[in-house]
Amino acid sequence: MTDIQPIKLWLTPPGPNPYKVLVILEELSLPYEIISFKFDDVKKPPFVTLNPNGRVPAIEDPNTGLTLWESGAIILYLVEQYDTQGRLTHGDKVVERNLERQWLMFQMSGQGPYFGQAAWFNILHPERIPSAMARYSAEVRRILSILDGHLATSPYLVGDKLTYADFSFIPWNSMVDILPGESKEEVFKGYKNVVRWQDSIMARDSWKKCVDTRAIL
Repeated sequence: MTDIQPIKLWLTPPGPNPYKVLVILEELSLPYEIISFKFDDVKKPPFVTLNPNGRVPAIEDPNTGLTLWESGAIILYLVEQYDTQGRLTHGDKVVERNLERQWLMFQMSGQGPYFGQAAWFNILHPERIPSAMARYSAEVRRILSILDGHLATSPYLVGDKLTYADFSFIPWNSMVDILPGESKEEVFKGYKNVVRWQDSIMARDSWKKCVDTRAIL
C-alpha cells in the first residue's frame, strides 16, 4: 500500500480507545502519523475543531478527505475502505458481517462505558462512593462473563478467524487493573476462555507495537 498517504491519528496517550484504532492500522499495514497531545487539551483547539465532542481518537484521512471521530466508526471505516482482502472480516457473508458489527457495538455500549466508569469510581474519583464502586466493579465481571461464555464455544468472537471485533476489546481488557485491591491476574481468574483469547491477540506484532508506542508517547 505504498501509494496510500499516511492517515493522521489524533490521540492522548493514557486512554484505551485510540489503541483500538492503532491496532487496526497495524493489522492492515496502513501508513499512519500519530498526533499525540495532552489530555488537558482534549476540549481545546485544535482538536475540538476536529471533534466537537472533545474525545479521542479522531482521524484525518488525506486519501479520501474524511475527518472522523468515534473509535467504532473509525474502525468500520478503515475495514470498509482498506481491508479489500478481508483480513479482519468475513467479507460479504451476511451472518458473519452482522455478528462482527454486533460485537463491536457491544464493546462500545458495554465494555468501554462500564470499564470506564469502574476506572473512574475506583481510581480517579476524588471521593469513595461504595455503591458506585460496587455497581461498576460488578459490571466489569458481567461483561467478562458474557465474553467468557461465548468464547467457551468459539475460538474468536465471530467464526474461525480474528476480526476487528476481537481487536476492539483488547485495549480495555489490557488495562483492567481497575478493581479495588485486585491485580489483572485476580480480575481474570475464572475467565479462562477470555484469557486464552486475549493472550493470543496480545502476542501479535500489531498489539506489541501498540504497547511499545504507548510507552514512548
